[in-house]
Amino acid sequence: MGEPSTEYPSLVNKVLKLRKIPLNQFSLEDLRLMIGQNKGLPYLIQLSLDVLKEDLFAEGDFYPSDLLQNILKVPALFWTEDKELWQDIHGLIKDRMEEILEHDISVQMFYDIAI
Repeated sequence: MGEPSTEYPSLVNKVLKLRKIPLNQFSLEDLRLMIGQNKGLPYLIQLSLDVLKEDLFAEGDFYPSDLLQNILKVPALFWTEDKELWQDIHGLIKDRMEEILEHDISVQMFYDIAI
């Protein structure tokens, strides 16, 4: 068996630390990380809309479009409870599908949701 990952504890610590920071001080990477952990979704996705309107393929610390990709992977339950935010994201991506596919971004999970 391999050695235990040290990434998990640091991720937990980062999430705990970010919970104490005002949202208006979040970086793009902070948004990406917390959305990826399904934390504060109604607020963080709303904040992310402003970022994505400026640059749909905005990049946190990992790769171009990692913020959008994390948003598109948010669990269906969230979107069924917040249809307005789903519509807002849909509005940003619907006319840019060719670019999205060129960036190798899957929209399948997002569009499988019956809104």
